[in-house]
Amino acid sequence: MEWLVTLAGAGLVMLALRDVFHTLWHPTRRGGLSRHVMTALWKLSQWLPLRRRAAGLAGPLAMVTVVAMWAGTVVVGWALIYWPHLPEGFSFAAGLEPAEHSGLVDALYISLVTVATLGLGDIAPVEPWLRIVAPLEALVGFALLTATVSWVLEIYPALTRRRALALRLSQLQRNDPSPLRRDSAPGAGVLESLAAELARISVDFLQYPESYYFHEGEDRTSLAARVRYVADLADRGVGAPHADVRLAAALLTTALADLAAILDQRFLHGGGTVRDVCRAYAEDHGRGGS
Repeated sequence: MEWLVTLAGAGLVMLALRDVFHTLWHPTRRGGLSRHVMTALWKLSQWLPLRRRAAGLAGPLAMVTVVAMWAGTVVVGWALIYWPHLPEGFSFAAGLEPAEHSGLVDALYISLVTVATLGLGDIAPVEPWLRIVAPLEALVGFALLTATVSWVLEIYPALTRRRALALRLSQLQRNDPSPLRRDSAPGAGVLESLAAELARISVDFLQYPESYYFHEGEDRTSLAARVRYVADLADRGVGAPHADVRLAAALLTTALADLAAILDQRFLHGGGTVRDVCRAYAEDHGRGGS
């Protein structure tokens, strides 16, 4: 029975580490506990009375929740590993009665102290295999802290790129070029650069899917509100007399289709045309009327 509890604890630890791996180092894989947590919090924010404000908090709160879930699962898992071997597998500082420190709470205390690398030393493992396992937990705790910081530092640049593209589209829309200006080499350059930026955004959604659940800012910096204008630009360029404009418009159409496919397959699951997906994306981010 004791070893069953220990194995259950090891299983929890492996579950948490597997989720960390697939979230941070293999993010193109679908599923995972963290993805389900973030999706659930995003959907919950859609039902709250102050939808836009709640959606703005969904992404950051989801990240905090996921990190807390990882840490909590690791702590509980290692506590279950230690618990069956208390008190005989550990040495206790003077003044501590081993018989009084053999419960689950004490195992959780040992696990918390170890994962936080505090090294208080009042309760220390003495069995050889426990002396190997305990430092491993400290290494996992350090790796988890480092991974969390790296995760935050990776997601926010992706958000910046998305908002910058949205602002550029807003500027184009507010200075909508005439057909004569669009049908030129500079017009083709604009369409081609937009296609390249859309490709980067598509990669961001694949590499950092958690960024989808972040509020994109006001209308001018919301890609959800501006992405339908990309389809308008592409449609206008398809029949242009200038060959470079037609080629750039074709590239832009393809880039938008790729982005729509990623959005639909990974987040929206609604199907339909590219414009349908763009509309669903806008509505999911509270920009259906933009």
